[in-house]
Amino acid sequence: MQIVDLIKYEGDNSTFIWKYPGEDFNTLSQLIVHESQEALFFMNGQALDLFGPGRHTLHTKNIPLLNKIINIPTGGESPFHCEVYFINKTEQMAINWGIGDVNFLDPTHNNYAFKIGASGEMSLRVSDSRKLIAKLVGTETVLNQGTIKKFFKAPITTHIKTMLPGILREKGVSIFEVETCLSELSDVLKIRLSEEMYDYGIALEKFWINTILKPEDDNYYIKFNQQRGERITLANQGELDIQRADYDRKVGIISHAGIVEQQKMDIDVKGYEQQTLGYTYGQMRGFDVMEKIAQNEGSGSDLRNAAMGVSMGFGVGGVFSDAIRNISENTMMPNLTDPVSHTNTGVYPKNAVANIPEMISLKEETGESAKDKTGYSDDMVSFRKKVDKLVMLRDTGLLTEQEFSEQKTILINEIRGE
Repeated sequence: MQIVDLIKYEGDNSTFIWKYPGEDFNTLSQLIVHESQEALFFMNGQALDLFGPGRHTLHTKNIPLLNKIINIPTGGESPFHCEVYFINKTEQMAINWGIGDVNFLDPTHNNYAFKIGASGEMSLRVSDSRKLIAKLVGTETVLNQGTIKKFFKAPITTHIKTMLPGILREKGVSIFEVETCLSELSDVLKIRLSEEMYDYGIALEKFWINTILKPEDDNYYIKFNQQRGERITLANQGELDIQRADYDRKVGIISHAGIVEQQKMDIDVKGYEQQTLGYTYGQMRGFDVMEKIAQNEGSGSDLRNAAMGVSMGFGVGGVFSDAIRNISENTMMPNLTDPVSHTNTGVYPKNAVANIPEMISLKEETGESAKDKTGYSDDMVSFRKKVDKLVMLRDTGLLTEQEFSEQKTILINEIRGE
């Protein structure tokens, strides 16, 4: 004979309510309740005690040694009838739901009536064990997720069919944009359904609309979808054109800015050269011309033109103004005060050419070589030009005496072959 019963939960995690299969427990039986559970003890059809996690001793008035005697008047059944229901208090998630045949009057397509559906998930938790057992369980032995969905299918369907189309129409959302409202729709429906379930001792912890089912076979839906696709394509093309034009404009601005910046850099470099060397623009141009004069191997007329250009370029206060003015005047003009003045023969006095500095003495425009007129070889003529150039640079102040001497020594060593 079993003196004491051991009562514990033997259901699974998808169960909300589970009734222990045994009844009429002996007094002093042990009740084991796990964490996140509750156990409701019924005695003679009344819910007496609600036990939390732990071990509890039951006092049932059923005494093993006296049961046969006590139960004789009742045909062997205990007059002290008792039961135990276990309640799972955990939040149970991923409970699927879904409905169809929801009439939606699309406000953006002349209130055309589309048939849509909705599906999603919810999570539930037992909030009031006594209320849940009294209202939903009754004499049932198990209340699981499938049973809960059957119980609440009607309120879920009713609220979604009435509230979902109304919210979408109020927001002016088309059938092609309903996904943008899923979060808002879920929140509104959760509030309404929570009130419905709370009366049965169930807490609706989460409620999600995951998908809006659309009438893919509806001819008007197909037509409206094609038109929408064409409009989107045109809009995207226009946006691409705008972006391309904006890109080209920015590239043009960057290019122009680069050119302007380069010009500024050129100006800054020239300004730095003038500031560092202390030369004016006219003087720098004069140096260039003098360089050409020193290297000139052409005719006398070329030299006269160059000399005149330098004279005009430098002005009265230039570095070479006096020297170049003498060159230009004596080369191109006769000495009007000279006794042997310009005659009708067009021949200038000899001293007009003699007054030209030796460093830039003009060649005769006869095409004869320097060796024929001077008696020097080509090497000596080249050497003499280099010497004349050094003298000019020293006289104009571009070379110091020390630098002039160093360069002269180099030229002499070159002639000697050293």
